[in-house]
Amino acid sequence: MGPAVARSDAGPFPLGAFPGDDGTRFAVHAPHGSRVQLCLIDDAGREERIDLPDKTYGVWHGAVPGVRPGQRYGYRVHGAWQPRTGLRANPHKLLLDPWGRQLTGDIGDTARLLGYERTPFGDASTVDSLGHTPLSVVADNPGRARHNRPGTPWEQTVIYELHVGSYTARHPAVPEQWRGTYLGLTAPAVLEHLVGLGVTAVELLPVHAFLTEPPVRDRGMRNHWGYSTASYFAPHPGYAATPGNEIAEFRTMVDTLHEAGLDVVYNHTCEWSVDGPHVSWRGLDAPGYYLLDATGHDIDLTGCGNTVDGSSPVAVRMICDSLRYWATEMGVDGFRFDLASALARPRGGDFDPRAAVFTAITTDPVLTRLKLIAEPWDATLPGYQLGNIGPQWSEWNDRYRDSVRRFWARGAGIREVASRLAGSEDLYGRHTHRPWMSINFVTAHDGFTMADLVSYRRKHNEANGEQGRDGSDNNESVDHGVEGPTDDPRIVAARARHVRALLATLLLSTGTPMLLAGDEFGHSQGGNNNAYCVPADVPVRDAWPLDWEHADQELVEFVRQTLRLRKVVPVLRQGRFFDGRARQVGYPDLVWFGADGRELQEADWLDENRRTLQAWVDGSQLGTVTRAGVPLTDSSGLLVLHAGGPTTLTLGRAEWYHGAMVCAFDSSSVDGEPADLTPLPAGSTFPLTGPTLLVFRIAT
Repeated sequence: MGPAVARSDAGPFPLGAFPGDDGTRFAVHAPHGSRVQLCLIDDAGREERIDLPDKTYGVWHGAVPGVRPGQRYGYRVHGAWQPRTGLRANPHKLLLDPWGRQLTGDIGDTARLLGYERTPFGDASTVDSLGHTPLSVVADNPGRARHNRPGTPWEQTVIYELHVGSYTARHPAVPEQWRGTYLGLTAPAVLEHLVGLGVTAVELLPVHAFLTEPPVRDRGMRNHWGYSTASYFAPHPGYAATPGNEIAEFRTMVDTLHEAGLDVVYNHTCEWSVDGPHVSWRGLDAPGYYLLDATGHDIDLTGCGNTVDGSSPVAVRMICDSLRYWATEMGVDGFRFDLASALARPRGGDFDPRAAVFTAITTDPVLTRLKLIAEPWDATLPGYQLGNIGPQWSEWNDRYRDSVRRFWARGAGIREVASRLAGSEDLYGRHTHRPWMSINFVTAHDGFTMADLVSYRRKHNEANGEQGRDGSDNNESVDHGVEGPTDDPRIVAARARHVRALLATLLLSTGTPMLLAGDEFGHSQGGNNNAYCVPADVPVRDAWPLDWEHADQELVEFVRQTLRLRKVVPVLRQGRFFDGRARQVGYPDLVWFGADGRELQEADWLDENRRTLQAWVDGSQLGTVTRAGVPLTDSSGLLVLHAGGPTTLTLGRAEWYHGAMVCAFDSSSVDGEPADLTPLPAGSTFPLTGPTLLVFRIAT
């Protein structure tokens, strides 16, 4: 038989590789190419090049008989080498399929992947990259996911952010062969822990196949978090328990977890800047996929060397096709968009919430039914757009993080923390937003863990190999007298009390809480607040693993009890913003008091010496409903936040209430259980031994 020949097919869409009964159909976007070759690679590394016969709408396409699932492949693009205009066709570089659904291999000699000789704007390289670049793999069509979406209402949602590899890498109750993998998250002990806590949605750090970016690789490190995407359709193969089985294992994981979301990185890729490697997009259509300036350089809004152009038709198609694939065929329930603002800055200019990619996502009939969360900033000051992303997006609220940390670290800012506690209406317009659109968090993968937040005044990032230059210097952290680990019982107790106050505030605030995995049992990263990389030779078991062996079970129980309280007390998870004024029932739904039990006046909010805040919350006319649409009501309650030392509190009392109250929650207790359940008349005094969050309920 002679060499394989691609025959014409029905048309250019869909993009990617799709096997059928008699072969596989291939389609790749390369509008500036004069010739595109499909390259089939056998197990011995030998290559067969096949010209794609047709070019329609800038897409090269054709069908190749006999090609089956499991076939490794890539593309070579012939055409203009005009780097000053962004055109970088170089047939010596084997390129990944941007729509490829499976990826295999890693980068070998990085120099062989460079598309240029000597300088990015010099001559094209004639060094072949085959054998030193990863390959796409023809994947079988998995079909629609079996997963039945639970559709948890936002008011009932509790998000838990975790890293697939680190989470179970050393979990003693997970089978060893499953540790650090997708299947590790299906282990009964993991599910029991998550369900027992009260988590309703797991948010995974990036699971799109990723590669280590050049500067990290040059230091002998590898990317750990995964914010360096190599394929937006392929699950990361490194998390498969059985090599090559990552698609099936990912689907099993999602089906078992019931509600899972992904942290997606559509704003930049692993190719870095123009002096980086040619892995995929840059060699196919750099002007179509990336924001470029007039000289052919990347416009870097992400701090990662390049920025995907969210206004380009091919980039919008890639992003939306990817999202639909993960939703319909992989079963994913929602997405958290990393550095979302970068996608909505046409030509790198001002932020536009009506930018093409945002419009496409929020008008798509599949995607609008999912949970959509934006990180409302990029790596530049103009990219900070908290509250401006759009009415169909929930947003990470870093103002919540900072104000809650600041309040419990030094008792500062009752005005700011009051706004965050009540749902951050000052950041989100009440006519287009709901309180649950604020994703409240105190810690996330990017920053200190909760245990480190109260144990270190400064970051300790030396292990990252950047001489401590990386990671934020603005942490609002404290060490309670000693930097790092200590056996001093006084300091240990103060730190534990501080952590419980932070966790209680997070889990009982209006809005959607997001808990960082491991914070519920005291996980530490040794003061590293940017644990994004590890030495290249470090095995998964040792790559920032969670320390289950020394988990603080008392703290786990505290979190369980706190989330149980949130679940059974609807007034703590309001479905709409508070009015703070008289309503149909004749009195306000929210009243603020100071430590003396008196309602706060305008001047009181400006007093930076205040360390105590009380919130009387009325439970009628909540605006919260059951899944069946039945309106919920609740009794009134009083939340007390005290960030000072020992004192006596006078309980705030709404002027229309003359009954008694019972303490239902006390963060100063290791399990949240109050020491005294005696009903107290409204306006009574109550002793405080130090920093504490209290919840009082009307006595019945």
